Amino acid sequence: MMVSDPTVGVDFFARTIQIPSGPRIKLQLWDTAGQERFRSITKSYYRNSVGALLIYDITKRASFDHIPVWMNDAKRHIEPHRPVFVLVGCKLDLVNNGASKREVTEEEAKQFGAEHNIFTVETSAKTGSNVELAFSAITQEIYQRIKSGEYQMEEGWDGIKSGYSHHSASIDFNNYIEAEPAKSCC
Repeated sequence: MMVSDPTVGVDFFARTIQIPSGPRIKLQLWDTAGQERFRSITKSYYRNSVGALLIYDITKRASFDHIPVWMNDAKRHIEPHRPVFVLVGCKLDLVNNGASKREVTEEEAKQFGAEHNIFTVETSAKTGSNVELAFSAITQEIYQRIKSGEYQMEEGWDGIKSGYSHHSASIDFNNYIEAEPAKSCC
């Protein structure tokens, strides 16, 4: 028997990624589930975003078929910024161990990625296969856009913020990190 723990509504995570020969970058991740019934509330989570992991289940064709809708929603709500996308096929372990049949080929996903100029990867949260690669890919592309000047820290926009760090420079996405309060003497 397989136990599933689906996202209901919106789930939040924070993740810090070390850029090779660069800063540590903190990502704020909002898992919006992609389910149609939550679509009206998930739109607000795109504001101040710079990227999105477009996740589909390789054993469920319908999830892949929704990718263009999710991508267009993200583009529309992230404007005027050009979002970074990574296309992520999940549940690779179910196909590899024979528990489920693949409904979306890796070639289809790569073709979609090539057409939209986005990185594609297949992952398994259960085994951890390629999960770090997905996070690293989106982080590195965001960092490249910062370095090129496409993304900048702007007044009134919370998409990219300089973070507080004791040891090294870091960039903090959608996250407030406050310095330690000053101690008073009296």
